[in-house]
Amino acid sequence: MNIVDRFLAYTRINTTTSRENGAAGIMPSSPGQRVLAELLKSELEALGLCDILLNERAILTATLPANTDKSLPVVSFFAHLDTSAEQTADTKAHIVHYTGGDVTLNADANITMPLAQFPELNDYIGQDLIVTDGTSLLGADDKAGIAAIMHMLQYFKANPEIERGTVKVGFVPDEEQGLRGAKAFDVESFGADFAYTLDCGGIGEFVYENWNAGDVVVTFTGQSAHPMSAKGKLKNSLLMAHKFIAMLPPGEAPEYTEGREGYYWVKELQGNSAKTTLKMDVRDFTKAGYQHRMNFLKQLAASCETLWGEGSVTITLADRYENVKNSLEGDASFPIDIAKAAYARCGIEVKAMPMRGGYDGAVLSQKGLPCPNLFTGAHNFHSIYEFLPVKSLHAAADVLVEIVKITAER
Repeated sequence: MNIVDRFLAYTRINTTTSRENGAAGIMPSSPGQRVLAELLKSELEALGLCDILLNERAILTATLPANTDKSLPVVSFFAHLDTSAEQTADTKAHIVHYTGGDVTLNADANITMPLAQFPELNDYIGQDLIVTDGTSLLGADDKAGIAAIMHMLQYFKANPEIERGTVKVGFVPDEEQGLRGAKAFDVESFGADFAYTLDCGGIGEFVYENWNAGDVVVTFTGQSAHPMSAKGKLKNSLLMAHKFIAMLPPGEAPEYTEGREGYYWVKELQGNSAKTTLKMDVRDFTKAGYQHRMNFLKQLAASCETLWGEGSVTITLADRYENVKNSLEGDASFPIDIAKAAYARCGIEVKAMPMRGGYDGAVLSQKGLPCPNLFTGAHNFHSIYEFLPVKSLHAAADVLVEIVKITAER
């Protein structure tokens, strides 16, 4: 099967992550993820891979055995099964040959992708693009990654004369809501020495740096009272929360920051005058900056409690994931070097970039499996304007092939 047909087949399975089921602890959170995992399992079996395991959480692993007696490190590749919850409709992908200008996604509904809004289209004039019909995500995040991995496996099965070490693959659910599949993944029993996820954007992008990430919950407890007798008695927890938010550093929010600038993100506020809960995300690229932000919130909560009374403010701080860079320094940096060499062999310029977000490799790295993040070739993740140049999809698979070859050579 060619790589484009593979990808299109995967997009026809609706694997939209379910935040409700995820919050209830259900994994996979949506039935389509298991359907896709079962399909991949059958394809892996048809390719003749070994040690194929699909567990109750829809975590799928398999092994392509080495064809050499040399002692070589075990390389592995990961992609996630789910797609983001921003759009829930079934994907109706189609291919357009791009000659410039706006892209018509859906003539009947008059939905277009305007060049003025997406000038990166100019980089793909004369190429075939896989696009949506404007009513759903494309699902290249991360089905393009899955297709590239499967194509790489197919290549090595078809070319057994090419020396390779052991190659392992993993497909995990529910990346789109807190990297849940990676957190449940058993790195020790997997048995790989290093890994790559395929979960970033346009051709050439390469990520080995992302956030240190934390979750914060602040609870404000007030005192309700009837307005007839509220003077001196009513303590409005909603106003406490708003005053707390107003004391956050100005300009240090997602809408004001870029590059390596960290932030406090006020994400959810629920409650009434008696009790209000504030949920926040904290992000910073450096360990010191991240710790400073978490300490600042802890001290702010303590100061507010002193001002408003004992028990009026409680705070819970939790680490979500670390910057993958922490796990790719010194002797552990070799996966970065191998990937850069693979890009060069494929004639692809490396566009190293810090990811203002998380990916499964951050969790896997924290568990002891060094894991940078490779491009899939797609653009505009989580959007009806998501598109995937066919040439870039082929390039993603080519990079995987070269990584395996270089690992054997070194």
